[in-house]
Amino acid sequence: MTQAGIRVALDDGASAPRKRTSLSSSAIYERIKNMAATYEFKPGERINEIELSKRLEVSRTPLREVLNQLMVEGFLERTANKGFTSRPLDAKQVFDLYEYRLGIETAIARLACKRATDAEIDELAAATMRDTSIPDDTDSAELLALDEDFHMGLARLTRNEEFVRALANVNARIQYVRWIDMRNGRRPYTQAEHVGIIEALKSRDEAALLALLESHIARRQDQITEVIKLGYSEIYTRSQS
Repeated sequence: MTQAGIRVALDDGASAPRKRTSLSSSAIYERIKNMAATYEFKPGERINEIELSKRLEVSRTPLREVLNQLMVEGFLERTANKGFTSRPLDAKQVFDLYEYRLGIETAIARLACKRATDAEIDELAAATMRDTSIPDDTDSAELLALDEDFHMGLARLTRNEEFVRALANVNARIQYVRWIDMRNGRRPYTQAEHVGIIEALKSRDEAALLALLESHIARRQDQITEVIKLGYSEIYTRSQS
């Protein structure tokens, strides 16, 4: 995970011309999306476009296009008086995203039961078993990536790119909260639950699969609130280092 924060401040002074890099729009998008997803921009912080363009060495026009796209996708917010700001780290919003994710993955599970071949399920099962050999004290970002790979693998079994795209978006928007969760001991439960999900999928037991996914994904609001407290602590601790 990225550890450096961006200090946002108004820059009213003139700046000397700078050499701009040849970063593509997609590269700018991925860079800023990661910064937003990991709260390099502190919750509610104003995004200073001048400072950000200098830091990334990119022009304001493609930067503004990317910021607008990320706003539409839910990674940033925009107000008339403040311009672009980082999204809040809010328990209700995160809870809503978990509910949304559960709805997406429930639909994915139903389609995967119908459309996945035995060979495809066996391939996902083999990858899941390989993941179980990775130690629990592995870097949290790597463990989270493995968890996301599992769920994206399920989504691809639907052969529906819209589900794949929707799941990728919501995963990115709750990535930071899930990273904190993984960092604080969630991983052993995650792996065991993945194995159970695969077994239900192999047997085409839709009811069992849906029940396992709900148990695996759903979070109570009080659980989310506790994780967010830890998240705030991490954000403001790293900004002082």
